Amino acid sequence: MTRHCMKSKQRAQCEQLQQVRMKLLAVVALVAGLAGVAARGGDEHVETCVFEKLSGQDAKFCRGDLEVFYPELGDVGCTYIPKCNQYRKRISKEWSRPQIVYPQADKNKKYVLIMADPDAPSRANPKYRFWRHWVVIDIKGIDLRAGNLKGRVLTEYGRPTPPSRSGYHRYQFRLYEQPAHEAIALSPEEEASLGSWPLERFVERFRLGSPAAATQFLTQHPSD
Repeated sequence: MTRHCMKSKQRAQCEQLQQVRMKLLAVVALVAGLAGVAARGGDEHVETCVFEKLSGQDAKFCRGDLEVFYPELGDVGCTYIPKCNQYRKRISKEWSRPQIVYPQADKNKKYVLIMADPDAPSRANPKYRFWRHWVVIDIKGIDLRAGNLKGRVLTEYGRPTPPSRSGYHRYQFRLYEQPAHEAIALSPEEEASLGSWPLERFVERFRLGSPAAATQFLTQHPSD
């Protein structure tokens, strides 16, 4: 009777050990499978979604640590918008205005923000430069530091929409210190059209001077 009980206990222990081993093997297989999926996904991301920085003269335009944040992309300053994950389509059709941050803003000053496309309808033939996409004045420095853009909007934000087969367009952001007591406004002619905007004359008219900071990103039509 005792020997029979011992054998039964041994069989039970063996079965329990086998069950534990099977569970451990299953866990190891699951972990290995997930690691393989993660590795493949990581390789795919690296191959298809490269955030390329601008170079040459395009890179020289960027100065002063002005930051432009879009959802999922982060700060797009001085970069090409990648085609992966439909980013070019989403920046043109879905996402609203970006968050603008200027950490070096003077708390006691006001600023003017201008977003414009100098490549309308194309960089090779910019006969409609500059295309006005966004103009905001009376922006407080303390708000710029916090990325909480407030001010008086002269031109509502217009998404980047480069025409098909027109190549890359530069979307430029210029931030100016606003002169005290300067009444800045668009003329009736300027309000009538977004294209062929004389940006330089606007800057001279209101004595804005050189930008305190500037940046840009490049993108093209999603189907190109």
